Amino acid sequence: MSTDAIVMLKQDHKDVREQFRAFRKPDQTPVQKQKIVDTILELLTVHTYIENEVMYPRVRALLPDLEDDVLESYEEHHVADVLAMELAAMDATDERFDAKTTVLIENVEHHMAEEEQDWFPKVRDGLGRKQLQELGQELIEAREKAPRRPEQPSAMKKAVDAVVS
Repeated sequence: MSTDAIVMLKQDHKDVREQFRAFRKPDQTPVQKQKIVDTILELLTVHTYIENEVMYPRVRALLPDLEDDVLESYEEHHVADVLAMELAAMDATDERFDAKTTVLIENVEHHMAEEEQDWFPKVRDGLGRKQLQELGQELIEAREKAPRRPEQPSAMKKAVDAVVS
């Protein structure tokens, strides 16, 4: 497995997209939808945590020209975090469950596309292979201590703190 930070984050995106496709399959029972959404929430909680804790602050420090991109990403994560928190408190039988999940999916798909098409290439151009591997190692370490549910206190902490500071 590669320790290149961008390769690792793209793999996370692939895993999330797989769950999005599963959610969109027709004729899902509420139990199936709930299980898929629980998986989506866990994947997104871990992913946003490691980006907020490691990737964004380090890139912001190493590549100051990308600060606006980083700040926008923090805001996009915040929107996803709010939706995830609301979904975590809902049941798949709630009349707004599918709609809220769809809005979360649309927001996250937009964010991932922006990262992959615009931000990741800028980061790769600005950082050397060694730096990306060091960042990848930091992501691995952060993933181990990452919250798994959006309602866990540390899940939203960094995103809010980063915007305030």
